Amino acid sequence: METIFSAFDAIPLDENHICQLHRDLLAHSTKDERHRGNWKTLANNVEAFDEGGRSLGVVFATASPFDTPGRMSELVSWQQAHEKDGTFHPLLIVAVFVVVFLEIHPFQDGNGRLSRALTTLLLLRAGYTYVPYSSLESVVEQNKEAYYLALRRTQGTIRTDQQDWNPWVEFFLRSLQRQKQRLERKIERERILLGDLPELSVSILELARERGRVTVMDAAKATGASRNTVKDHLRALTEQGHLTLHGAGRGTWYGLN
Repeated sequence: METIFSAFDAIPLDENHICQLHRDLLAHSTKDERHRGNWKTLANNVEAFDEGGRSLGVVFATASPFDTPGRMSELVSWQQAHEKDGTFHPLLIVAVFVVVFLEIHPFQDGNGRLSRALTTLLLLRAGYTYVPYSSLESVVEQNKEAYYLALRRTQGTIRTDQQDWNPWVEFFLRSLQRQKQRLERKIERERILLGDLPELSVSILELARERGRVTVMDAAKATGASRNTVKDHLRALTEQGHLTLHGAGRGTWYGLN
């Protein structure tokens, strides 16, 4: 995800980069080593299982391995064309891309995880730069039943003459709304908390947010304050719950809570 956050405007959405993102996503999964970064070669229909792990049958049939490359090419071409011509609202393009991607299920495994990474990439490319600061995935996790129901209702119509995008689009847009509301509440809480902090403490917190961590030396160099003064503020920020202390001695650093 760090690659997407830092270089989203330099990552074109094409088949090669989708495969590359899949490979990177599963880089540390030994069981996926043979197929990561490659379209699926075996059927991966979505099945239901009982408590004993026995299959109860296919819930949803995904694209066959033979059809997958062609369908992904069609999907990517559709996304690229509509991203340029402005016919549809960017959020509708993202919603349709994601639901069709999951309907194709192009990789042997990791399709759900990759769909969430691609959602983030597409939203950032569309100008929704708040996305890294609030988790859409956690919103979906808390509404898993509605998520799967919306997916199935729309996916079951995609290859028919009566496509119904509404169930999925409505769920997707409501989830984005909840994500934005969460971020607004988080910003408001931080505004209230930071309003009571000394200016140097606020600067240290901003440094920790920008870099992911902060040390006494980092804070002293960035703010011009003495090391002893910085230590006092770091200690206070830790006691107040804004920062967490990691390591010891020269290896000591602080991260945001």
